[in-house]
Amino acid sequence: MRLTSHDFTDQQPIPDICAFGRPGDAGEPCVFAANRNPHLAWTDVPAGTHSFVLMCIDTDVPTRADDVNQPGRSVPADLPRAEFVHWLMVDIPRDCHALAHGSCSDGVVAHGKRSPHGPHGARQGRNDYTGWFAGDDTMAGDYFGYDGPCPPWNDERVHHYHFRLYALDVATLALPADFTVADVRAAMGRHLLAEAALTGTYTLNRALRRG
Repeated sequence: MRLTSHDFTDQQPIPDICAFGRPGDAGEPCVFAANRNPHLAWTDVPAGTHSFVLMCIDTDVPTRADDVNQPGRSVPADLPRAEFVHWLMVDIPRDCHALAHGSCSDGVVAHGKRSPHGPHGARQGRNDYTGWFAGDDTMAGDYFGYDGPCPPWNDERVHHYHFRLYALDVATLALPADFTVADVRAAMGRHLLAEAALTGTYTLNRALRRG
């Protein structure tokens, strides 16, 4: 399979319009962005495909939060990193081969989107903003569907967002209502027929931003 986007090319920056946070026009390190999901399209689907799974995962999240977004400090580039899930969608119908820009997410929703838009029959799981905002009364909640990039504005490393599409030989996966990435990986099991990937980059560190 091949996965592409009108919004960015592989290994190139994701536009601010597809981010959860962007640098502020008045010099603020981060303000809410448009948070629109990027356009995605896929081709060369294998015979026998009955559904698709889509994930977006940042693999550059700091494993220690001491310096994150702290004025006068920075997150070292060589700090060990971990995953942060931005999007999980399963049971995407086999006749769906594209998602339009902004069709599944348009704007930041405080406390999270409970019923995010998506192709008919598809289900969307919990993303990791659920844990990130826990304890924040203004934002805490269950975050489902797509919520875009918002890496630490003082991170010395550019973050990589891996959009991965999986073709499966089953129409649905047996998952709980609030499924996580671990649930999806376990449920896919031997149903995987093919996969495709598209990686975008993003940073809020003004010294690392292009243009």
